[in-house]
Parts: sequence; C-alpha cells; structure tokens
Amino acid sequence: MNFDKELDARGLNCPLPILRAKKSLAEVESGQVLKILSTDPGSVKDFAAFAKQTGNELLSTAEAGGEFTFFMKKK
Repeated sequence: MNFDKELDARGLNCPLPILRAKKSLAEVESGQVLKILSTDPGSVKDFAAFAKQTGNELLSTAEAGGEFTFFMKKK
C-alpha cells in the first residue's frame, strides 16, 4: 500500500504509539496515509478506537512475527 509518512513505534508501549501517531498525523495533509509499525499487542484495539474517536480512517491492520502494521488515512 502506498503511504506518505512512516512512523516506527516498535518497542513502545501504550499510550506512546497512539500519541506518536497523533503527532505524525498532524504533520500530513488531509487524505494522506500514515504507515505505523508497532510491537505493542494492545495497539490493535487502540488504533481501532483512535480511528473511531478522531474520524481518521484505519485502512488496514496486519500482524507478522509480533509486529503490527497499520495504515491510517487522515480525514
């Protein structure tokens, strides 16, 4: 999937991946896509809730080898 900015939040625990994602989303334009990498298993639920609360679109969630990849589109 194409993306405009990448955030590496691996090794960080809740709530840091969400806080860093919020900051990164503020740095991109509406309609652009942020790719987020995380190792926190709780981030799956966190990013789903974050998308619901903020109106940003969670395009996809994937897990491989204990690493989670999220693609989020800024509203």
